[in-house]
Amino acid sequence: MCVSRCLCCVGVALVALAIVCLLSNLFLLFPNMDTRFLLEGHVTREALWCTGLWGSGLMVLLGARSFLMSSRTTGCCAFRSQMVSLVLVSLVCSAAAGFSCLVAVTGLVKGPMCLYNSSSGPTWGVPLQPTADRDPGYLWNSSLWSGVCLEPQSVVQWNLVWFGLQSGASLVQTLLCAANVLNALIGLVLGRGLHTNKVGPSKV
Repeated sequence: MCVSRCLCCVGVALVALAIVCLLSNLFLLFPNMDTRFLLEGHVTREALWCTGLWGSGLMVLLGARSFLMSSRTTGCCAFRSQMVSLVLVSLVCSAAAGFSCLVAVTGLVKGPMCLYNSSSGPTWGVPLQPTADRDPGYLWNSSLWSGVCLEPQSVVQWNLVWFGLQSGASLVQTLLCAANVLNALIGLVLGRGLHTNKVGPSKV
């Protein structure tokens, strides 16, 4: 087992996942690649919180950078000092990614903000969100995906794809950062890794 190699693998994986979260949140801000809805304030609240940008995006990228730099640290004392800081970095990144995952799942369950026909006429709101007498069945009822929202076009499918990607990538980030806490603790105790001692023939 090599602690440095694990740090490098986790760092590379987190970079890729952070890019997915960044892009997902950006697309959620611009339904159908139209800036009009953002400028008019007709974007899902969970997308406006931008947790995919600052949480599972930028913050995790900074953590991944620390992991990659620490994997190249030489010297026993310097490496162990890095492991102490990486425990804290891993915990912070895990919390940020976990919060981003929670927000994305909430946005997924509630459904998008859109223009729909209400009793008082066309209204902007969140018509698919669960209520006391209705569960989030729209996720499994594709007939509602194009039959409720008038604008933006296909916004339900848009949110399903991008919130789904953000929540999945953030969940994997959370698990990787949590596992890296254990990896950093092992590195703190054992150093860069365990190596099998090779016993050669004795010299006379």
